[in-house]
Amino acid sequence: MDGNRRWAKSKNLPTYEGHSAGYEKLKDFARWAKEAGVKNIIAFAFSTENWERKKHEVDFLLMLFRKMVIEEAEELKKEKARIIFLGDLDKFPKDIAVAARKLEEDTKKYAKNQTIGLAVSYGGRAEIISSIRKLVKEKGINAIGKIDEKMFSSFLFTKDIPDPDLIIRTSGEMRLSGFLPWQSVYSELFFTKTNWPALTKKEFQKILKEYVFRERRLGK
Repeated sequence: MDGNRRWAKSKNLPTYEGHSAGYEKLKDFARWAKEAGVKNIIAFAFSTENWERKKHEVDFLLMLFRKMVIEEAEELKKEKARIIFLGDLDKFPKDIAVAARKLEEDTKKYAKNQTIGLAVSYGGRAEIISSIRKLVKEKGINAIGKIDEKMFSSFLFTKDIPDPDLIIRTSGEMRLSGFLPWQSVYSELFFTKTNWPALTKKEFQKILKEYVFRERRLGK
């Protein structure tokens, strides 16, 4: 979900308009994915580094998050998709964190339809460190010799959603910026100069078609 601010600047709009447009695009994107038969999507909505942005911008992003998990919760449930949050929810104000966890619980029953993972207060390195701490706390330090990929993956934020087959990075950036470093080792990568709010259904479908023709060796 990169390029909200650039999109706003290109249209001489305030930054918050870009974030609002980005949120609406996410809802469109989830529907496009469902129509295309994509059952699982993960959107990088808010990184650990984003907390360092100017206060007024962070406050607006929190307002959007609050709008999603509180004001629009019932509308989101009508989409019949499971929603999970990947990241440190405890960093958010209590009302947002509580509402987010409730939305996760209320939509759990829709997992067979579609699962939408929202990476919020997420950082790839932070996730790995958090997972190690949880693993050692639960299994004990003596279990280190028994740790394998499957066990470690079960302690990641993404334990309830498959590793991504395809990652789309918008806005022309040619890097993943800490997005799912463990889970993306065999992901196909697509980079587009289109800013996130300007992404169209046609371009999304074009990317999916190109993905189908790629030969995936999965390290073999």
